[in-house]
Amino acid sequence: MTNVDDQKASPTSEAEPMSDRRRKWAALTILVGISISVLDASMSNVALPTIARDLNQSAAAVVWIVNAYGLTVAMTLLPLSAIGERIGFKRMFRVGLIVFTTASVASALAPSLTVLLCCRVLQGLGAAAIMCLFGALIRHIYTPNSIARGIGLNAMTVGVMSVLGPTLGSFILSIANWHWIFAINLPIGLLALFGVRSLPDVARVRAPLDWVAAVLSMITVGLFIVGADYLATYPLPSLCLVAAGCASCVVLVRRSSGQTAPLVPVDLFRIPAMRFALAASASTFAAQMATFVSLPFYLQQTLHRPQASVGILLAGWPLGAALIALVAGRMSNRYPVALLCGVGAGAMASGLLIIVLLPTDVSDACLIAAMTLAGIGFGFFQTPNNRVLIGSAPRHRAGALGGIQATTRVFGQTFGAAVVASAFSLSAGWGPMMGLWVAITFATLAVTVNVVRYRQSFGATTQG
Repeated sequence: MTNVDDQKASPTSEAEPMSDRRRKWAALTILVGISISVLDASMSNVALPTIARDLNQSAAAVVWIVNAYGLTVAMTLLPLSAIGERIGFKRMFRVGLIVFTTASVASALAPSLTVLLCCRVLQGLGAAAIMCLFGALIRHIYTPNSIARGIGLNAMTVGVMSVLGPTLGSFILSIANWHWIFAINLPIGLLALFGVRSLPDVARVRAPLDWVAAVLSMITVGLFIVGADYLATYPLPSLCLVAAGCASCVVLVRRSSGQTAPLVPVDLFRIPAMRFALAASASTFAAQMATFVSLPFYLQQTLHRPQASVGILLAGWPLGAALIALVAGRMSNRYPVALLCGVGAGAMASGLLIIVLLPTDVSDACLIAAMTLAGIGFGFFQTPNNRVLIGSAPRHRAGALGGIQATTRVFGQTFGAAVVASAFSLSAGWGPMMGLWVAITFATLAVTVNVVRYRQSFGATTQG
């Protein structure tokens, strides 16, 4: 039987040329799509304590409001990306927006946690259908000379929206109930749908989908994250799940290694700079999500801050990230990326450590300062690291780069939230503080990755 990847990927038609005006509208549509999918994932975190009280649920249970969304996105990004190549990017983007927006309205109307979790799974499917296309679409929206800028702009939007979400969520909760956290997606989704017509008509692929690889990728990601989530509650079964995930990963990699353009881009993993950048990115986003899942509980339960002030305290993070973004971009032209990323991850870990060590009667100014330091570290890390990701992948693999970049980010965020859920299961009272220590650990791991990356690059330069 002929291997899936041995067949030529025949397009049904050539993509038509785009005018400058259409390119601008298409780029704006992509940015709105990125914003709505990433914003929802981060904005809902701050509502978890409120939802737990309103629905009379435990903290460990409501964390699955975040996990159900993130787990679904992480499991389906790569398969949906391959499906999108076959049914058409524009059609997949439209379907994803419709599913996401409809599920958002259903989440806003959910009467129970069970119904809400089901709606979040549907939201995750819609979001994955949108996210998986970002990297591939920008190849056809931007000119060859500006494609790197387009990928960088998308990556920057992901980072900004990831940290702006909790602040916006706190503002919504200060003037309305938690249902509006999800209802706000309706106008944004309709706006994005209006712009779908401007997206490029990209040629489709006729090669059959490798369904075995698609299922294996979903199983691998799902087993890893679920195993991490229940590690504290059910240690032995969870370890078995993680082991099964490792076995599935080995089979998947072996299957994909012989393919020229596999569903799982193992060819990109062979690039050393790509491996380091992806490992550091996963660690950093795990730290970021662990922080924003734990911090609302920590601020309200441990530091006894009112709900209205949580958003203000969390605002230090995006403020710091925004202040340092341009500086980090310019410095990445002069200094080693590993050095800059290591400093950024170190500043992020230091800011979180300060928050944990501060006394309960600390002033809000000190908390905002510590959050700003962590945000500066996050922004200082992301810009140079994303530049490495963009520059390391061949241009013809830009679509695969977008898929693996999004998968790494979502996997890191979902894994971080799952580990925090395990911490909450161990102790309801100490769970928020343990969650912050989880974030510090992931940030420290990112520092370690960059130390190794710097030593290897320095050694290679010395030998050269």
